[in-house]
Amino acid sequence: MKRREFISLLGGAATATWPLAARAQQRKPMRRIGALMPWTASDPQVQTRYAAFLQGLQQLGWTVGTNVEIDSRWSAGNEGGTRRHAAELVALVPDVIFASGSATVGPLLRATRTVPIVFATAPDPVGAGYVESLARPGGNITGFTPFEYGIGAKWLELLKQVLPSVTRVAILRDPAITAGIGLWGAIQSVAPAFGVELRPVDVSDVSGIERDLMAFARRPNGGLILTGSAFAIMHRDQIIALAARHRLPAVYYERYFAAAGGLMSYGSDSTDAFRLAAGYVDRILKGEKPADLRVQAPTKYELVINLKTAKALSIDVPATLLARADEVIE
Repeated sequence: MKRREFISLLGGAATATWPLAARAQQRKPMRRIGALMPWTASDPQVQTRYAAFLQGLQQLGWTVGTNVEIDSRWSAGNEGGTRRHAAELVALVPDVIFASGSATVGPLLRATRTVPIVFATAPDPVGAGYVESLARPGGNITGFTPFEYGIGAKWLELLKQVLPSVTRVAILRDPAITAGIGLWGAIQSVAPAFGVELRPVDVSDVSGIERDLMAFARRPNGGLILTGSAFAIMHRDQIIALAARHRLPAVYYERYFAAAGGLMSYGSDSTDAFRLAAGYVDRILKGEKPADLRVQAPTKYELVINLKTAKALSIDVPATLLARADEVIE
């Protein structure tokens, strides 16, 4: 074969194969994300959080149905359902699993130590045993934490500042998750310094909480602290209403409780954490390891006070506390 004929043949072959190569490049592999949420998908507050996660992914170039698929599971606060869904997602062998907080992280870690996991709001992940350290998680999981358990002391301090006469405090917590245990322990450790007697109220059903708070409120000088859990989010309106009915000044862990009628809240922005978590999912899909992505803590905690609720409880909020508030609802 003459040299000119060979070059022509090679050029023709390249021209013939180029469209195939181009199409192969265009057809990027579909990536798969698992998502485990302990709530109901129809909850408006939950929809806001999850939408922030999806928006974060989209801004980073991930479009559902185009280059990524998301397998979502919602357990509606059912512990057994959460464990079952965790196993289902792991069996799908996704590239990464996105989890909300303690209620989902524990079951996922029991189901896998290899599939990468990113959490949005797991309190004190070092104390819970999820990671080795914030700077070097060391395993198959990383993410964002809304607070360490020590924040419980701050909640108790705020309750005493808004109403110094409080000497008894009911702590609503979920003992089935590490956050419920850890926050109870942190509050319990400082209670004597504040001259406060604590009463744990385990959350399992609304009727049980109503019964326990009714009994608790029979004696004077009571207050309430709500710790974070899937149950608390799903039943926030009932819990806020019970606190109002029994005239219990209450401190909550996130703004939307105060906005919905709770007396005050002190905590970080969970919706923002869901948006930020999309960035870690993106980095893992692009090849980074959870062990190398530091767990990030909030840079700001917001104090929100609802003056309308304070007035209904006949509480005169100290001016010094109002001056420190990031938001005052009137």
